[in-house]
Amino acid sequence: MKVLIACEFSGSVREEFKKLGHDAWSCDIVDTEVPGNHFTCDIKEVLFQEWDLIIAHPPCTRLTVTGNKWYKPEYRERFPTILEDREKAVEFFMLFANHPCKKICIENPVGIMSTRWKKPTQIIHPWQFGHEASKTTCLWLKGLENLSHTNVVGKGEFVTYKSGKRMTKWYADAASLSPKERERVRNKTFKGIAEAMAQQWGGI
Repeated sequence: MKVLIACEFSGSVREEFKKLGHDAWSCDIVDTEVPGNHFTCDIKEVLFQEWDLIIAHPPCTRLTVTGNKWYKPEYRERFPTILEDREKAVEFFMLFANHPCKKICIENPVGIMSTRWKKPTQIIHPWQFGHEASKTTCLWLKGLENLSHTNVVGKGEFVTYKSGKRMTKWYADAASLSPKERERVRNKTFKGIAEAMAQQWGGI
């Protein structure tokens, strides 16, 4: 299969498909962390080539519900373009949703696309694939079966703040990293999920 992993610089999913003999490519505006088949460019430059499978990870900053408070009128001066930025993010997401490829997976956290477009086909967590970590991950699938859980383990540790807010520990620990490293850690696909995608969708 010719596989495109869109908006991925870690190479996590790409390399799992490559291990199974597929012609897998990742694409992002930054270079890949792991040497391999990678397009360093705007995804639009390669998106409409012939692909058998597309797995997309569109940026979630302006799509996730975790940042909803910043859209309130009292923060408009602080974030003057936030509404326009959200609309651009929705438009970018829909590039993949409307793509003619017969097999597509779009991955994102819980966000506005559940109402702006439609509810996700499936919601998964790393702890269902061998990692003791919780991370609500929405998948919108086209021409693909739901991922079967491969190794259900504990949900990992959580941190509870004075405000009462509760956060999974691996995600909270990333707050101490530099912005670039924090983004890398929080956005990287867990290996167990990447393996499941390749093994379960790579033979369809």
